Amino acid sequence: MKDTAAKTELNCSSEYGQLLDVLVSEPRHMRIEAKINETQKHFEEIETNIALQQHRDFVHLLKEEGVNVHQLPSKSHLHEQVFTRDIGFVIGSRFYISQMKEEVRKGESKELAEWLKGMETYTFQSPIEGGDVLVDRNTIWVGYSGRTSMEAIQELKQQEPEKDVHPLPLADGVLHLDCVLNILDAHTALAFPEAFTDEGWQMIQNRFRVIPVTKDETFHMGPNVLSIGLNKVISLSRHTRLNKKLEAEGFTVLPVDFSEIIKSGGAFRCCTLPLHRKDPRDHIDDIPKKGCR
Repeated sequence: MKDTAAKTELNCSSEYGQLLDVLVSEPRHMRIEAKINETQKHFEEIETNIALQQHRDFVHLLKEEGVNVHQLPSKSHLHEQVFTRDIGFVIGSRFYISQMKEEVRKGESKELAEWLKGMETYTFQSPIEGGDVLVDRNTIWVGYSGRTSMEAIQELKQQEPEKDVHPLPLADGVLHLDCVLNILDAHTALAFPEAFTDEGWQMIQNRFRVIPVTKDETFHMGPNVLSIGLNKVISLSRHTRLNKKLEAEGFTVLPVDFSEIIKSGGAFRCCTLPLHRKDPRDHIDDIPKKGCR
């Protein structure tokens, strides 16, 4: 039976509510060809078999944690398709289809639209990618980057008039907001300070208790973790300092080797498009108290 979104409930009000349904795509045809981001410039090729196994290990972990994993079929001409987060995002119960900036990625949105057939969606007219969009309950943080335009940010404001949409200008060379900022729970975020303007960094500090990430960790996709709820965070196994810091802050770290996939400029958040998360307020009693292990 073909996996489609038709019977999947959409509901995402945060980046940290318990993850119930997610869309992924295998890196079956993944390769570095056009070198469309700074990370790719440092690598020549992807070992596809290794990338496939790492991705399957990641999906297996998601399933073990009770997540219903949907697969977007991999197409041979779409080499970046593993990064499903970029091609769309869910805010509340509404599905948004991104307008991809790079020509080599435009076909990914078409495949997503086909998978979503029968479901009401909104497609952006101006360039915006889901890696630049972080949902923070009544606030939406949007990276103003080389991939997301101010016109699209204004478009999102028009579509979500009851939300506070905050643009965060990003430093040159930063691919997406989720490469330098990730929300872990209602009060805590990972962030790389040098990626933001002084004003933007102040806004982040005013909103979150920030765990800073180093320049080397950021290059190797350290901030691109995936919160699956209940204070559990999937993080790269290579980042021992960062993972120890997360554990010290009361998070349960689930380490995964993603060394081959990060060569193309993304990790766990990039490789997942959440369709349904529990509202964090619905399971507050289930969340382990930090510091109590």
